[in-house]
Amino acid sequence: MAKVKVRLRPIVTKLNLPTVLKTTVLPGDVTETLFIATQVGEIFYVRNSDIRTFLDIRSNIIKLGGSSGYDERGLLGLAFHPQFYYNGLFYLHYSVAGTQGPGALSESYTPDPCNSKTLNLKWRNRDTQYDHIDTVEEWILQNNGQPQKRRTLLNLKRPFSNHNGVNSLHFSPETGKLIFTNGDGGSGYDPFNLSQNDMEICGKIIEIDVDKNTRISNPPVVTRFDELPVSIQETLMVMAKGIRNIPGISFQPSHNQFTKYVGNVGQGLVESIFSFKQYKPIPVNQLVGSSSMIPSTIERKTPSPTNQDGFINLGWRGWEGDLPTTILKKCSTTQSLDEKTIAYYNETIETAVQRIHPLTSYYHQDSRPNTFRGTALTGVQAYIGNRISALTGSVVFTDFARKEDTLTPVRGVLAYTKRRTDGKPNDYQLIETDDPFGSQSAYYVSLGSNQNQSRLYLGTYYSMNVIDYHQGTVFEILPS
Repeated sequence: MAKVKVRLRPIVTKLNLPTVLKTTVLPGDVTETLFIATQVGEIFYVRNSDIRTFLDIRSNIIKLGGSSGYDERGLLGLAFHPQFYYNGLFYLHYSVAGTQGPGALSESYTPDPCNSKTLNLKWRNRDTQYDHIDTVEEWILQNNGQPQKRRTLLNLKRPFSNHNGVNSLHFSPETGKLIFTNGDGGSGYDPFNLSQNDMEICGKIIEIDVDKNTRISNPPVVTRFDELPVSIQETLMVMAKGIRNIPGISFQPSHNQFTKYVGNVGQGLVESIFSFKQYKPIPVNQLVGSSSMIPSTIERKTPSPTNQDGFINLGWRGWEGDLPTTILKKCSTTQSLDEKTIAYYNETIETAVQRIHPLTSYYHQDSRPNTFRGTALTGVQAYIGNRISALTGSVVFTDFARKEDTLTPVRGVLAYTKRRTDGKPNDYQLIETDDPFGSQSAYYVSLGSNQNQSRLYLGTYYSMNVIDYHQGTVFEILPS
């Protein structure tokens, strides 16, 4: 793949941490407007180089920061209905104020292959043992220009504070449905294997038919699909499972269909970008029906419908990208080396055939030339513009921070890959950028585009601490 150099043109500075970057056409306008959602609960739009407030729900957002300042909760998703220009509908995903709980486990979790109890943990006492509640809501931009909440689509209890998904709401250009990409619920190593259990909401990509009327404006708080009222079940389909954490989904038109790109954030070894065209989503009421046919005397491990052909499985928790999920620890004799132990051998075998393989991967340790040591995947975006001609038809991605021993200050990473015509995995190419950051650190926290994917936007933050306020900048990525 060709070497690419780009420059970063600042659009907005001194923002709180930007989680979503996307455009839409406001009612009465004729051109697209860039919208920026921040983790703390603000939504801005940019017009004539001025930044204006569209919505401020900071009072609705759970208290962020904790003891370390790093947090993966907050305002995580924003999507505009395909008919937004006419109906004013848009959708939010955020972590709800006042819902803080103690968490599902009292201590950190690492599996022990020699202790079966650590491999078969159950999420007990869900009424009280959880971290917080996430909500997915429908809002409307009223005729007077003021947004107003219309209804709640989902209320979800999350076991831990992390892995809630980010940039988590998108409308599919294929089906017109709202796509909700959500992570496995957190901690590390997915302690309860929620991502592979078909009945668990965590760790799934879900299609929501927002045009169906459930006649329920405030659904119950749940963790599983079978806890949802039937009228809500009937609006949902599961598109994929095996998600650890995911920075959204991107659709690229290709020969009268769309290639879908998603990323799976790694545990300790590898970050992965997947692509697929064909898929067969499973209706949630079908999943629940399959589960109800299992006798109550039999433990319901991972209920499955009779036919999962075409159902997408990214492989987690048995697989971390294209590698078996691994426990890392320093070698006792040589501290510079790591001992690697397969964490879930049986699950690795069970999902080996079911899973799809990554389009490309990059690693936390990699000594090959023209590579980098990654930290966490933060954005995956198809690009079909021609302004940066070498990137046309590619998928661009960002990493939070390059892991280098001598790199000070910190810098995120921009890179790209392309889908091969033979469907085989491909390598990636780093994208060289100018450096407008000076002596400041720059974590790459979000990636977005305009509606036809001909422009790219990059969100950066100068701190890992979400409550180090106003440290963010949004750039447009332009040819050098």
